[in-house]
Amino acid sequence: MRPQTVDLAHEDWGGAGPALLVLHGLFGSGRNWQRVGRRLTDRRRVVGVHLRNHGVSPWSEVMTYEAMAADVLALMDRLGLERADVVGHSMGGKTGMVAALTAPARVGRLAVVDIAPVPYDHDHRGEIDAMRGLDLAAIGSRADAEAALAETLPDASLRAFLLQNLASTADGYRWRVNLDGIDRHMDDLTDFPPLDDVHHGPVLLLSGGRSDYVDDTGRTAMRTFFPNTRFEHWPDAGHWPHVEHPDAIAELLADFLAAPA
Repeated sequence: MRPQTVDLAHEDWGGAGPALLVLHGLFGSGRNWQRVGRRLTDRRRVVGVHLRNHGVSPWSEVMTYEAMAADVLALMDRLGLERADVVGHSMGGKTGMVAALTAPARVGRLAVVDIAPVPYDHDHRGEIDAMRGLDLAAIGSRADAEAALAETLPDASLRAFLLQNLASTADGYRWRVNLDGIDRHMDDLTDFPPLDDVHHGPVLLLSGGRSDYVDDTGRTAMRTFFPNTRFEHWPDAGHWPHVEHPDAIAELLADFLAAPA
């Protein structure tokens, strides 16, 4: 039985041709991939997806990969897409993998960015605690929020990334991400479901040389679930290669998506 789904928000970046869905990572949104996504619209209809509890998509108390994959398949139904290719980063990569494994006829090519189908120790609760600890009622500007977060999060680039989730409303500032829901399901998000399925379609796993997310164990797991995996290692990139090298990553993805099966 398919888990209960939510109607995901999405951004249609245009283009003609086969559909490509882009799935962001934890604390991200479809907009994180806009520059890369728009570069791919010359031969694709590219859709940037906001996963549940993120961006402008609905919040839910449930946040498992089975539920998020079901959301993506339900979005495809709403868009009239019988089949689509998928690009997914980190949490979005795991979501794309589960969608491909549980509904193989609906996912064609799958590009996974810096994540593997294995458990991780990166629980991100430090970021959640810092965001929860921000006194939103006392914030008068994004600069105020940045300065307050700096007391607990010294990494300026991480702060800038997290602050993309801070929304200004008529009633003051609020977080666009469901921090409580994410925290409750952090163990699910760092894990990978115990699936026995295999997907034989073309798969690309792109890993960053300055990231520790993909190692030999992860590559072995990819081969187990996705025998037709091609590995690409980007030495001068961390966990967000699409942010650090957007044009080069767009070109790499375009080549993979256009390659013969």
